[in-house]
Amino acid sequence: MEEIEAAKTLGMALAVGLGVIGPGIGIGLVVGKALEAMGRNPDASGKLMTTMFIGIAFTEALAIFALVVGFIIKYT
Repeated sequence: MEEIEAAKTLGMALAVGLGVIGPGIGIGLVVGKALEAMGRNPDASGKLMTTMFIGIAFTEALAIFALVVGFIIKYT
């Protein structure tokens, strides 16, 4: 039984760890490009901020899905 629990824990760690890499990079790119655009055109910063936060929310949802899959692996 210990081997099964260890495999579940390792599976959860891999699923969550690898599943968070993509959204982390994505959020970094979204924020970086939004700041770059705001630096070039400060008048459009309000519109860019709104779009940036929507993009961050959608990207973060992928990380939450990875966390849910990790919990499913661990506790089933």
